[in-house]
Amino acid sequence: MSLLNKKSDKVRIMFVDEMNDLQSQIAEFFVKEMYEDRYSVQSAGPKFDYIDCELISVMYQLGNDIRAWNAKDFKYKNLDQTLDYIIFLEKETYDRIKDVIPWDAKHILMDFGRKENFEKATDDKELYECYCELIEKVRVWVKENFKDPANLESLVI
Repeated sequence: MSLLNKKSDKVRIMFVDEMNDLQSQIAEFFVKEMYEDRYSVQSAGPKFDYIDCELISVMYQLGNDIRAWNAKDFKYKNLDQTLDYIIFLEKETYDRIKDVIPWDAKHILMDFGRKENFEKATDDKELYECYCELIEKVRVWVKENFKDPANLESLVI
């Protein structure tokens, strides 16, 4: 069975974090930047919120413009309902919703933690460094694992 969608010849993926406000936005951005020719990519979360403002700022400072992007919850009407992979970027969210997620697709889990991990930051400089570290971890993970869509199969849980 081909991993590619016959209609678009792209693998259809959705990145998920709790409120589609942090890791899922980063992952979606980098897949679109590096591999848009291979993937139809979107992101969402079970709860609605807004994209983390500090993330938008740090991404922009690093040359990655997500200022016009919006967070989406699972009720967002324009989400592709036919997916090949749902990629959870928080273990807590995966554990809570894995059995009730409304799409039939293979699951991948890569836990990048939550913003609560930034509690170690004691000032703005350290907080900025926390964001930069997360952005770089997600960028490297995307670069290494999404180059060849066939690689995703080895990540399925």
